[in-house]
Amino acid sequence: MTVMTEPVGLARVLRTNGSVRAFRAEPVTDDELFTVLDHARFAPSGGNKQGWRVVVLRDATRRAAVLDLMEGVAREYVALMRDGQRPFGLTAHGRWPGPGSVDLAAARAETGPSIVSPLRDAPVLLVVAVDTGLVAAMDAELDRHGIVAGASIYPFCQNVLLAARLVGLGGVITTFAVREEPAVRTLLALPATHAVAAVIALGRPEKQASRLTRNPVSAFATVDSFDGPAFG
Repeated sequence: MTVMTEPVGLARVLRTNGSVRAFRAEPVTDDELFTVLDHARFAPSGGNKQGWRVVVLRDATRRAAVLDLMEGVAREYVALMRDGQRPFGLTAHGRWPGPGSVDLAAARAETGPSIVSPLRDAPVLLVVAVDTGLVAAMDAELDRHGIVAGASIYPFCQNVLLAARLVGLGGVITTFAVREEPAVRTLLALPATHAVAAVIALGRPEKQASRLTRNPVSAFATVDSFDGPAFG
């Protein structure tokens, strides 16, 4: 199969831009962060409505409060995993069936490091919200959980991570805070017209990935139908 040549820089970024959760103790300048957001704003969105809103968390108290909320959800996530579940996974009908026998309150009360703990050292925390009045949820009437509205916000989030590489940064997109949206809304004075989409941590990676493991094209692309022959 003939493969078109891509600029080496772009190809490398696309193939090595894994999630970064461990950061060096070095600050990120306002100019660097501005550069990241200035590039990220060219992300596509439905109707080019650009409904994203970014809150740069600098106040130590608010940062800690948001991270505490995320940590509680992360502990729920791990408890569900320990139980053999796919955490918050949807059924065939697109609904989360609930925690089953897992005591989520007890999970939240656990202490010690969590998968969110390393993010407390991230130099930059961005809370990304989206104006729900500016997204087109084409699947709103389907009998499943909606996913289409995300097409107007998550390309922006991915652009943040891609643009971060231009200034030597890395990061990770997290959605733990979404489960605590009412509390986050109060903390950040988020209007009712906006929904929490993600919290993105950014900083200088302790280690930049040089290779990522992903499924080959033939594992997810088929010709003419879902059960058609593999493409590639």
